[in-house]
Amino acid sequence: MRRKLSDRLRPLVESLPDDLKIALLAAFALDDRARKPFYQERVHWAAITLDRDDRTVRRRIDEGIEQIAALAVAAAVPAPRQYPGRGWHTEELRVTLALDQPVPEAFEFRRVIADADEIAVLDLAPTLPVTGESSDPDLGVDVFHGGVLAGRVRESSDRAGVVLRLPEPLCRGKRHEVGLRFRAKLREPRYVCVPRQPCDLFDLHVRFGERVPKRIVRLEKVSPFGADDRPQSGGTLAVDDAGEVHVRFRNLAPGFAYGIRWA
Repeated sequence: MRRKLSDRLRPLVESLPDDLKIALLAAFALDDRARKPFYQERVHWAAITLDRDDRTVRRRIDEGIEQIAALAVAAAVPAPRQYPGRGWHTEELRVTLALDQPVPEAFEFRRVIADADEIAVLDLAPTLPVTGESSDPDLGVDVFHGGVLAGRVRESSDRAGVVLRLPEPLCRGKRHEVGLRFRAKLREPRYVCVPRQPCDLFDLHVRFGERVPKRIVRLEKVSPFGADDRPQSGGTLAVDDAGEVHVRFRNLAPGFAYGIRWA
């Protein structure tokens, strides 16, 4: 805990003017020379170093603490979304895809925020492309929590969306979490999220198990129809010792695809 706190404080303190920096390095015992057991001893060391009296140093420490507190709060405020929401948007989507099962399974845990009042249903675009040419594709859907499955809609020839009825309508600014499981055979060797609504964060774990492909490519903001599968950033990916890869995307643009492709 001491190390984590020191690692968090040090860059904030280092960004201050020299006199405030020295005062706070002493106050928090971040400088080896000021690592003394009592606070007053550390204050006195800073006073000698800065050629000031102890009272002045204590005042400078108070000023410095206010400044690093402001810096810490500013750093914690999330950046504004690039794409405005239309009724609601996804704040966080976390997906675990298991390809080492007889039928691939994807677990989706999604947190949404209402951008308007009386949001009663969520029209979701699953991240799992499926086989099947009929209007009722071979897609198994289980709702673990957060609503009731109210229907399905065709997204494209290989993708079906689901409509989730919420337990109660959401008012503007209200958060809601849902948990779903999808099961289907993949039509292509790729797994992507194509959000209809803005998405702040998409976190994806894919487990290949023992059947690791020769090449895995990160896909970011590409055509969802496969016309442009060239990676825009990230390049090729390597699996870990468990046969898994992990990718993360932020500020997803509606209508574009984000995920991985393998061969």
